[in-house]
Amino acid sequence: MQDIELSAIERSCARLVTLYCHLIDHGTAAQAGDLFSEDAVWISREKVMNGRAEITQSFAAREANAGRMSRHVCSTSLLDVRGPTEARGVTYLTLYRDDGALDRRVSQVRGPAMVGEYRDHFVLTEVGWRIQRREVIIDFIVAGEGR
Repeated sequence: MQDIELSAIERSCARLVTLYCHLIDHGTAAQAGDLFSEDAVWISREKVMNGRAEITQSFAAREANAGRMSRHVCSTSLLDVRGPTEARGVTYLTLYRDDGALDRRVSQVRGPAMVGEYRDHFVLTEVGWRIQRREVIIDFIVAGEGR
């Protein structure tokens, strides 16, 4: 593959990671389901979701929690293009969140709710690059949350 092709794939995958966070953090979480392939799997310590429909349903429930303010801060991405239709990635995640009044503009936090990483498998579909598998690994969590 040419460098320009590799760069284009890396950019497409990095954009999926960023767009996912933006949609969740700005009240349109249900749309994040569109970033996943039909056969996608989303895995965390709390649950496993299979297929785009189940993932979308879960994010619609998150969207309905209008009192939650969150910011997913992603950094230190390492993307590995495995071929013209497949890539893998690891992205560090720092999550800030607060549940409070619907009309607030600012939330107070003492620190991040969690720090971990997304481990992603990206595939090229007929509608473009999508996340086929996302595993959320939590390395640090606020004491007392136990999640």
